[in-house]
Amino acid sequence: MPGGFEIVILVLVILLFFGAKRIPELARGLGQGIQEFRKASDDIKREIDKGGEDIKNPASSTSKNEEETKESESAKK
Repeated sequence: MPGGFEIVILVLVILLFFGAKRIPELARGLGQGIQEFRKASDDIKREIDKGGEDIKNPASSTSKNEEETKESESAKK
């Protein structure tokens, strides 16, 4: 784990390399990237949970899929 002095040196190097104006832009982009990653991760977790529920209750998931299909077909008409 870096000590206090090492962190100060890293911050100074980053400040010199990128400049004070670019650091907020980089932080904003990094934050958006992390947000997208978390969103994708949550979507994958939901899909996995949904798949587990389908395995546990195949009859109910089949009827749900049939209902969704009927609803989508009626919406198209």
